[in-house]
Amino acid sequence: MAAIDGERNHETGKLEFSLDVPFPSSHEASIALRSLSPDREPRKGGISKHLAVTGSTLSVKWSADEARVLRVSVNSFLDHLTLVMETMQMFGPPVTQ
Repeated sequence: MAAIDGERNHETGKLEFSLDVPFPSSHEASIALRSLSPDREPRKGGISKHLAVTGSTLSVKWSADEARVLRVSVNSFLDHLTLVMETMQMFGPPVTQ
């Protein structure tokens, strides 16, 4: 199960949201990271997203000026994450190289 956390940073005034997604293995978490990293935010300002893998967990952190922009970015990411996870399930566990 994924762990989520959302709050407003009182120092910067920005909205922050983080999501931790566990995977069966670090290899699968790395595949998800590489699949999802190329998607940059379409908007130049007002939002940033950082992805990282620790062990078998994919961690994503957003920071945004507006709740609407944050919501759109998180929803889009979740759609892409769902597609990545369904694809990995469809084709089975990754083959180690």
